[in-house]
Parts: sequence; structure tokens; C-alpha cells
Amino acid sequence: MSATSAPFGFRPAYHPTGLDRATVLANGIASGYATGILKGQPVALDTNGNIIIATAGSAFIGVFAGVEYTDPSGRRQINNQWPANTAFQAGSCLAYFYQEQTIVYEVQSNATLAQTSIGDQANMASATAGSTTTGLSQAMLGTVVGASSQGDFRIIDIAPYVDNAWGDPFVIVRVQISRHQYTANIVAI
Repeated sequence: MSATSAPFGFRPAYHPTGLDRATVLANGIASGYATGILKGQPVALDTNGNIIIATAGSAFIGVFAGVEYTDPSGRRQINNQWPANTAFQAGSCLAYFYQEQTIVYEVQSNATLAQTSIGDQANMASATAGSTTTGLSQAMLGTVVGASSQGDFRIIDIAPYVDNAWGDPFVIVRVQISRHQYTANIVAI
């Protein structure tokens, strides 16, 4: 039973076509960006075309997968997280993220969910939580929003793991982005 809170962020489970590959954005993070970004953390595009941390209740582009860049000393760095305040040589940053709206992610909820939650929408919770040691996000799925309300993610199904059942305190579910920056948003019915 999923009785233990052990969040792991939003991790791709599958894509309906079978391809859940990350997109690369050249110069995708501003040099010196002051906020760390962790693997599995929802991200948005700012008005300059840079990846930034997504906030609950706002449209976002996808989920962060990692970064590579050349640091000021000339050494190539490859990391599953963006360390806050990192500077790099101009033009050397490649940011990886999952942006396809139909990718199905697995995430742990921060509250009990029932099978009747399938098709409902919920916002992200603890979006900035995580470990800078492992570089992994601890973002979770928050409370289900009411009917006719827009949430960040739509619940698709439960993740088919042993000891993971509807009604557990921290159920692991499969979700899709429902508040995507490139797509018209559709509210829950």
C-alpha cells in the first residue's frame, strides 16, 4: 500500500506513440538563473524563451530532464539538474525537457485519491521540493480541483505497481499535462 510519502517528481511513463523522448532547447536557461531546477520538475517558458520553474495554476511547457553547458573554465558539464546561479559560456547551454502534451507521467499524490478521480484535474504540489544532492524533484500531485475548474494535470489512471491502490494515502497515479503553454486549456467537466 502506498502509505509512505516518497515523492519522485513527474517521471515519464509512456507516450501513446511509444516515444517519450526529451526535447532540447539551445540556450534554454539564462546564464546565472538564480533558481535551481531539478529532474522531474514542471517547467515553463518565460517571455525570453528561457526555461524557468513552473508555478501551480499557471500554464507550463513540460517537465525538466537535464542540462549540459560549458562552464567558464571551459569544462563541459552534464547534469540532471540546473544548479542555481550557474554561469556558462555564451551559446553553450542545452536544456532538456519533455514538452509533448500527450506524454503520460507517473507521480505520487499528496492525498488519498479514489478511482472516481480518473478524468479529474489536479494542480501540482511541492513543485520546488527536491534534493540538490541527487538532482531529483519531489514534486507531487495536489488536491483534485472541482468540476468546471482548470488544473495543471489530468488524472489518467493508477500506476500498476504492487502495493499501490486507490484509496492509499499517497497513491501513485498516471497523469497528462492539462495546462500546457502550447495548447488551449480544457477545464474539467
